[in-house]
Amino acid sequence: MPELPEVETVRRGLEQQTSGFKVAKVAVLRNRAIASPPDPEAFCWALTGCSLGTWSRRGKYLYAALQREGAAAGHWGVHLRMTGQFLWIEADAAHPSPPPCSHTRVQFWSEQGQELRFIDTRSFGQMWWVPPGEPLESVMTGLKRLGPEPFSGAFNPSYLQQKLKGSSRPIKNALLDQALVAGVGNIYADESLFASGIRPQTPSGRLTKGQLEALCTALVRVLEVSIGAGGTTFSDFRDLTGTNGNYGGVALVYRRGGEPCRSCGTPIRREKLGGRSSHWCPTCQH
Repeated sequence: MPELPEVETVRRGLEQQTSGFKVAKVAVLRNRAIASPPDPEAFCWALTGCSLGTWSRRGKYLYAALQREGAAAGHWGVHLRMTGQFLWIEADAAHPSPPPCSHTRVQFWSEQGQELRFIDTRSFGQMWWVPPGEPLESVMTGLKRLGPEPFSGAFNPSYLQQKLKGSSRPIKNALLDQALVAGVGNIYADESLFASGIRPQTPSGRLTKGQLEALCTALVRVLEVSIGAGGTTFSDFRDLTGTNGNYGGVALVYRRGGEPCRSCGTPIRREKLGGRSSHWCPTCQH
């Protein structure tokens, strides 16, 4: 599943490509891609004629402000889930758009014939139209459950210490909890725990203030590096041009089970923790 860096990469691509994009036509090829309104035709009607404004990200959610004839027309929300991706297509008479693949779920065309295509192999991705004046959380209800953004001032060692106090839950599992911190998944939880020298099995409530400070710093740094690399190649993630990210080539532990640690040479261990694969170095992480 795309994590914060991949979703942020998509947000930046959408911001760049769809600035001034006015939706002339929408086609929904798979009804389950539309979470709200219940009728996909109503979703098409709501977006047709709208101009896309600024794209924002909250955790792994994306949303764009909509305007129609200068008036607010609500928001368009998106969650990529496991395999959702956008593809931007420039077409003209000499270079017509390629036909949609079998995994194309929704298509958006501009007045100039440009196309924004939503492709989702496993069909778990979702879209919402939030009517004007409605809070985003009232329609995109998953937003209510999100913890602070890793880059926000609210995410700090004191916050973690208060939230994790007395918890026996492994810190790796805690980091995957979107109610604790928004946007972090398996890849960056493993990488940040390695960078901070903490074993993934460590009970959350036993971490010292110093360890929590190291973890906060490491998580932000790892996410920043991955955003700069355009995300990772480990998932099915593609940006708007269909290109993988480059972070996978510099990952220190994730998917390197059995390979030598790049810091000390000890073989990286891989084991299941809470149903998810965890990768760690038994020498560098204590």
